[in-house]
Amino acid sequence: MARRIVIANQKGGVGKTTTAVNLAASLAVMEKNVLIVDCDPQGNASSGLGFYPGDKRENIYSVLFSPKDARKAIYDTGIPFMHILPGTQDLVGAEIELVDKFGREFYIKELLEEVDAEYDFIIIDCPPSLGLLTVNALCAATELLVPLQCEYYALEGIAQLLMTYELVRKRLNPDLDVLGVVLTMYDSRNRLSWQVKNEVRKAFPQHLFEVIIPRNVRLSEAPSFGKPVINYDVKSRGAEAYLALAQEVVRSHTAGKENK
Repeated sequence: MARRIVIANQKGGVGKTTTAVNLAASLAVMEKNVLIVDCDPQGNASSGLGFYPGDKRENIYSVLFSPKDARKAIYDTGIPFMHILPGTQDLVGAEIELVDKFGREFYIKELLEEVDAEYDFIIIDCPPSLGLLTVNALCAATELLVPLQCEYYALEGIAQLLMTYELVRKRLNPDLDVLGVVLTMYDSRNRLSWQVKNEVRKAFPQHLFEVIIPRNVRLSEAPSFGKPVINYDVKSRGAEAYLALAQEVVRSHTAGKENK
């Protein structure tokens, strides 16, 4: 069974898609079979891997209501051990179409269950909202990873996300656990980044990842080349940080098993 990790934060611009793409690629470098699932209508995780939303190919929307066809929409990324289920702008319509469906929260879960056994990790990228697509992703996952930008308003949005998490866990998906909070866009020269780090450490002492993702030019440049940062500049600080995060994610599961 795959570890299904949903990467969510309803606030935009916090490094959610950057984390999804680069964590997935870093796990693939560790020879873990990885599927990245793009649930965001903007399709940034897809375009960041060279799969553009306007392309005429099967995608998550085209198989959302026919889960048996899931494999038709899964593609090789050209990176060993890593595949993608790309997103599309049509997902905007899925929010509306799901409203009156029975079991509307579980469509993505049913889709991923068709291919679950083929992967070690399934990484799910969400839109910057707490709508039905994000709820579907939370219901499909076993772990929640929250990217948190080092800025003043960062903590305000996370409280609402964690309330949604608690509701989903209580009513829809009791198997969903918090994997952790990862600080992104950290600038060691900025006193505010340091203050936010300390506040988050106080608020989430048990869930804060040791690895901190720095603000890094290479991380910003890589998507325009359709590559994760480790394929763009493996020696960059951004690449090193995501490789370290992948190692920490793998270790967290091992530690969890030992504690049981």
